[in-house]
Amino acid sequence: MLIDILRDFPKQFSWEPKIENEKNLRQKDNFIVAGMGGSHLSAGIIKSLLPEIDIYVHSDYGLPNMANPDNALVIASSYSGNTEETIGALDTAMKNNISCAVVASGGKLIEIAKENNLPYVKMPDIKSQPRFALGYSFVSILKMMGENSLLNQAGMLAEKLNSKKAEEKGAELSKKLQNKIPVIYSSAKYGPAAYIWKIKFNETSKIPAFFNVFPELNHNEMTGFDTKEKTFQLMEKFHFIFLKDQDDNPHALRRMEATRNLLEKQELKVEVLTLEGESPMRKVFDSLMVADWASYYLAEFYGNDPERVPIVEEFKKIIS
Repeated sequence: MLIDILRDFPKQFSWEPKIENEKNLRQKDNFIVAGMGGSHLSAGIIKSLLPEIDIYVHSDYGLPNMANPDNALVIASSYSGNTEETIGALDTAMKNNISCAVVASGGKLIEIAKENNLPYVKMPDIKSQPRFALGYSFVSILKMMGENSLLNQAGMLAEKLNSKKAEEKGAELSKKLQNKIPVIYSSAKYGPAAYIWKIKFNETSKIPAFFNVFPELNHNEMTGFDTKEKTFQLMEKFHFIFLKDQDDNPHALRRMEATRNLLEKQELKVEVLTLEGESPMRKVFDSLMVADWASYYLAEFYGNDPERVPIVEEFKKIIS
């Protein structure tokens, strides 16, 4: 059951990924993680935690143009192993003799990796959507990148993350978000986490949700919430969630506070979620557990299936 997957999420970080065909893995200086939907989300987190690493998230057909393809490792990441775009990216890499590897729980990608002796990590199959297997994906990609220091830190999350506390916070937040459209704001550093919050509400709750980051949103998006008498009915449906890290850039924190004051002055709802933990990694995953529970309980409120994504399944049938 999904509720058991959510409650057991911290255990995903205790799983130790193993690279098959590791002798064929060529360590490179830059990485392209090719993946779609929930299968590329952990790469965005890695990029935010390791800004000094050259890692590019590619969510499209084929591969991006590369200045130095000989120094790149393409990691084809698909939880199901059957994602059309990701299989195409791997095929492009192989045809152009670019070093590549696979991260999946099964499917065609694992078959291709075995047939071509490519390095691969086979993740456990939780029989659910990839957004709920973020821990497995995170440690698998770190392993493939050779980032053992961060991988060791991730292993400690199994004991440090508190699922019960996250459920309580998420349930409380979900009540405030009933009949509202969530808008998640964070510093640029936590932008990937804010994006995942949005995805959780979209896919789990089946509602519109949006995200943006400071300071960029102060130069454009905030002007859309300058309420007037005729536009207030549009604005009052939005409920803002600020992901705030006390250790963030002081300029970003000042902008958050000023933006909050402006929004509240216009009678718009703002929720400030202070990120907790001794490291940015823990702060990210602690907050994402809250997002999981908030979106889960919102799905219950709306009478929606929190697990399946029927409109995506229908879309795939249309284009197949």
